[in-house]
Amino acid sequence: MIEKNLAIAAAVALMLSGTSAFAQKNYGPGASDTEIKIGQTMPYSGPASANGSNGLADQAYFKMINDQGGVNGRKINFLSNDDAYAPPRTVEQTRKLVESDNVSFLYRSMGTGPNMAVAKYLNDHKVPQLFIASGASNWNEPATRPFSTSSTISYQTEAAIYARYALSVNPNAKMAALYQNDDLGKDFLNGLKKFLGTENAKHLVAEASYEISDPTLDSQIVTLQASGADVLFVFGPQKAVTMSVRKTYDIGWHPMTFLPDISSSVGGSLRPAGIEKAVGVITAAFLKDPSDPQWKDDPEIKEWNVWMDKYLPNMDRGESAPVFSFTWGHVIVQMIKDCRDNLTRECIFDKATHLNKVSVPLLLPGITISTSPTDYRPIKQLQLEKFDGTRYVRFGDVVSAE
Repeated sequence: MIEKNLAIAAAVALMLSGTSAFAQKNYGPGASDTEIKIGQTMPYSGPASANGSNGLADQAYFKMINDQGGVNGRKINFLSNDDAYAPPRTVEQTRKLVESDNVSFLYRSMGTGPNMAVAKYLNDHKVPQLFIASGASNWNEPATRPFSTSSTISYQTEAAIYARYALSVNPNAKMAALYQNDDLGKDFLNGLKKFLGTENAKHLVAEASYEISDPTLDSQIVTLQASGADVLFVFGPQKAVTMSVRKTYDIGWHPMTFLPDISSSVGGSLRPAGIEKAVGVITAAFLKDPSDPQWKDDPEIKEWNVWMDKYLPNMDRGESAPVFSFTWGHVIVQMIKDCRDNLTRECIFDKATHLNKVSVPLLLPGITISTSPTDYRPIKQLQLEKFDGTRYVRFGDVVSAE
């Protein structure tokens, strides 16, 4: 009997010790009982400073989360550093975030070129480079960049969707492409050319590039108009979209114009160009537009407006930045929550690459977020929409990237 009792006691002790070990907290860099550090680089200055609104909106979202008590009792210490959209500065600021500030991971840093400048460094050090604010195909290469993921649809896929629609409306379309002379613009252009292929290459009658620092795009627009094109693709950030929309209107050229989702916001791109000059431009989206009256009674939009009233009262509500920040903020907070006390880079990245038809606030109906270890593209569906002088109006069905 004594031996039996001793055996039972030993078994219970072993079980309890195992339970204790299982419940033990496991922290990686940047995590503790009280906080988790997240890093970001953002162009608050320089030629792409209009995009700095994304960083301000991200900060506002995490401030709301912290005011609510944080995530699992931990505050988010969000460090968003200015890199002026200059790759050398991005390298400097990223190394500081990793080596001095000891962040857990990078989140929604802006731009293809700047992020490419630090991708090898971050991947070599196994620091997750999550939900980059870029749709470049570079961010869906698990074999070569296993720790880098995007937060929007692939630029190449988006360009193909636009070209497919243009040809469906006008089988004899003459296309012109204006693209930023960097990885962002070239990715869009490559997607367009891949879609057209050899058989339809004749439809692309002109292309012109520009540098992000160019003060105007007047000469490029005039050259493209001279080609006789009746379809124009503008592949670039907000500043380029604004200048293109304004110039095409001013010279009396009215091609079917397509704008990238990332640069098509009413407040950030169209209003500075002149609202009346943007009538008819086409884009595609996966998020709701809070300025659209059709969503005025939508519970998610009401929640977004409450957040904006308190944390971003002075930001233009036609801006796309706070919409992206609100949506992706929900995703990243849920990922941190799901890691519980296993706050390691490994756990965070595992969650980022196992998103299964996730539905979060502000996604358009029928669109969800999904990733896998072999497919990092989170968005694979888009809704075409056209600007009517006041808002974008959706048309057609949700289009799948597949």
